[in-house]
Amino acid sequence: MGLIGNGVDLLEIERIVAILKKRPHFIERYFTENERVYFELKHMKAETIAATFAAKEAVSKCFGTGVRGFELKEIEVLRDELGKPYIILHGKAKTLAESLKITELQLSLSHSKKMVVAFVIAIGGH
Repeated sequence: MGLIGNGVDLLEIERIVAILKKRPHFIERYFTENERVYFELKHMKAETIAATFAAKEAVSKCFGTGVRGFELKEIEVLRDELGKPYIILHGKAKTLAESLKITELQLSLSHSKKMVVAFVIAIGGH
């Protein structure tokens, strides 16, 4: 087991606020049902949505492909009972991770009043 890749994404929260105002279908297009339920539990806070979106982008950077060959919705970002974020891959994103021999994705999220950051480490091996 070893480090296969890493990805980081920094996003302005206000950018997500603007997108939510202009594109009402943004949430349905990019987030799974489980993610949307979590957003509702968190009162649709922009920083929560932004951090989740940044995590999806960071995973795509981990793959070394950007968002190519899969949909961002195939990267699901959830939280455990203590609030720790974790990733579940679906569809083509899962297939890509398997082809890269990724067995685990570790995620860290943080935010300030204006920005969110997501950092992902891909672990795996032969």
